[in-house]
Amino acid sequence: MSYVSEKEIFETMPVQKAVSALAIPTIISQIVSIIYNLADTFFIGQLGNPYMVAAATLVYPWFSLLTALGNLFGIGGSSLASRLLGAKRENEVRYVSSFCFYGGIGVTFFFSLLSFLFQKPLLIFLGASEENMVYASSYLLWVVVLGGIPTMMSMTLAHFLRSEGHAKPASMGMMLGGILNMILDPILIYGLRMGFMGAAVATGFSNFVSMLFFLIYFRKLRGKTELSLSTGHFRIQFAGDVFSVGIASALTAGLANLSNMTIVRLASEYGDVSVAAYGIVKKIDMFPLGISMGLCQGFMPLVGYNYASKNYMRMREVSVFSWRTALVIALCFVGCYVGMAPSLMQSFIRDMQTSLLGTSFLRIACLAVPLTSVNALIIYTLQAMGKGVQATILTLCRQGLLNIPLLILMNRIFGLYGMIWTQLVIESLMLPATLGMYMATWRKLKG
Repeated sequence: MSYVSEKEIFETMPVQKAVSALAIPTIISQIVSIIYNLADTFFIGQLGNPYMVAAATLVYPWFSLLTALGNLFGIGGSSLASRLLGAKRENEVRYVSSFCFYGGIGVTFFFSLLSFLFQKPLLIFLGASEENMVYASSYLLWVVVLGGIPTMMSMTLAHFLRSEGHAKPASMGMMLGGILNMILDPILIYGLRMGFMGAAVATGFSNFVSMLFFLIYFRKLRGKTELSLSTGHFRIQFAGDVFSVGIASALTAGLANLSNMTIVRLASEYGDVSVAAYGIVKKIDMFPLGISMGLCQGFMPLVGYNYASKNYMRMREVSVFSWRTALVIALCFVGCYVGMAPSLMQSFIRDMQTSLLGTSFLRIACLAVPLTSVNALIIYTLQAMGKGVQATILTLCRQGLLNIPLLILMNRIFGLYGMIWTQLVIESLMLPATLGMYMATWRKLKG
């Protein structure tokens, strides 16, 4: 994309069209990523073994911590890059991108290494039973230990491409991994008779191919972009600015996964069927939330650029339009899930007990989606503006101070179903706080 077209998208293009130009490719890539995550669960479910589904469910929150690392360096760095572009400080973008690239590799390497060295106590902590321990260990090896760096780097590089307006190639890279995973799943699981391990191998290999796509694309952009992956541009001086925003995104993903680990751990006390049912529901519920995250990643460069260039009215138009869009999409999904819950669950697993329990779970869990979407978009708006402290405070309250203690409390008082209602309670409590924080920030800008 030329500099002229970037300038047009960020500064003059109508808001609806500009958000669509950046968000639609990202949303499509999110949908493909969700489908490939669903594909794993679907094809594993067709094996008819709830212990295998439970094993993938147990490992998935730990695997998703790679998203937290991707957000720390990817969203933190790309948000700073967008603001530097808006402030006409293009030359500094290369130092930010190089720091995030190599810093992310280093941190992810240690995360994967520790996961390998302490895999047995880790899996026990996550709630693995004797029946699913072997399956969980195999899944952890391929998607986290071997697939950790490719997974994290794909997300980071995609975020940086979006910061310059390259939404389509960013989405293509993520979609490539997802589509390849969906193709490989049945081939490895059934064709090569690898069974459960085939799903894990397909995920790890697909993320590696996605990373290769981004590295090749960045090489082709050499001389046409301010982004740089050269070690010669590595500078630690921007670490504070990157982490001040990125830590809120990392906490959002990290604490969400910690909450997932908590609910899976508590659900494991009710048996592997409960874990399997929750795991399937969580994957189905990812559709509307994934679309909201795609919208977030699409509109963040617009918010950051216009905030840095002091075009506050355009920044506000972008934000409000995105919030309303996310709310409408989420409400449509609620209607679909409430009506189609039995059919959705039965398509994923033939075990009747798991299907019936999951139907009840899905009808409860989907009620929180509209509030979750709006809360998330408001927090991401603050991050895009560089308001890392405010975003971090809201994230800590929403995902840490409220979520985990309330999960434990609701489990003790109401049992298994109490945990499923927890998210709706939390999002209802947080909406006034997130709106209030945004309005306070907006009033300061107007003043």
